[in-house]
Amino acid sequence: MRRGRRRERAGVNAEINVVSLIDVMMLLMIIFMITAPIMQGGVDIALPTADVAPLEPKNGLVITVDRRGQIFIDETRLSFEEFAGSIKALSDKKGGGGVYLRADEAVPYGTVVRIVAAMKAKGITDVGLIAEPDGAR
Repeated sequence: MRRGRRRERAGVNAEINVVSLIDVMMLLMIIFMITAPIMQGGVDIALPTADVAPLEPKNGLVITVDRRGQIFIDETRLSFEEFAGSIKALSDKKGGGGVYLRADEAVPYGTVVRIVAAMKAKGITDVGLIAEPDGAR
């Protein structure tokens, strides 16, 4: 045994290696950037543009009419007869925060009028029409 010879110990490395943490962060950011648009569901429509101010978010019922005139409540497709028969119950179930109508700009005006008239016939008077602000596209 050699007692005179000391083993030299390497000093403590106090640096934190953050390269692997940055790699993981960048990978997660890329994953979220790809999946976020996919997770946003809904019916694909092109809203008309108008000189409008943004609406305050409420807990109202959103009705969507696509370019083929199909009626959707959330993502559930309804015929006009089903819509007219169930709109009051659905509006009351949602909490009475109003009804918002999103209609594609290619939908005939008569279709929009029929939908609004069906809501008015059931006693729903708080109806908002949703449009894109000018220059939003």
